[in-house]
Amino acid sequence: QVQLVESGGGLVQAGGSLRLSCAASGRTFSSYSMGWLRQAPGKEREFVAAISWSGGRAYYADSVKGRFTISRDNAKNTVYLQMNSLRPEDTAVYYCAAGRWDTVVAGAPDYWGQGTQVTVSS
Repeated sequence: QVQLVESGGGLVQAGGSLRLSCAASGRTFSSYSMGWLRQAPGKEREFVAAISWSGGRAYYADSVKGRFTISRDNAKNTVYLQMNSLRPEDTAVYYCAAGRWDTVVAGAPDYWGQGTQVTVSS
């Protein structure tokens, strides 16, 4: 069982940056692939980024590639999402996710958190 708690969301102007954090509980954190999903108002939840258990592999949605960076610190049971050059269309609730690589990338992880709101103003 893994419990995930996100933080770092907020209001930012277009072109700005935010760094999201996700603290995970459970001794098996380092065995899971981790990722981020997001859900904008009136839209379905979508995949944003994923990172393998070792941190050696990362994968991004085309919409955020080159702007967002996912990383993890297994010693701190934490995964991060650095978001740069934010756009109004990035406005959404961002969810931390954990599970097998294929389930995280498919947007259907085994575990996810409560979410943190990110709002980008134009």
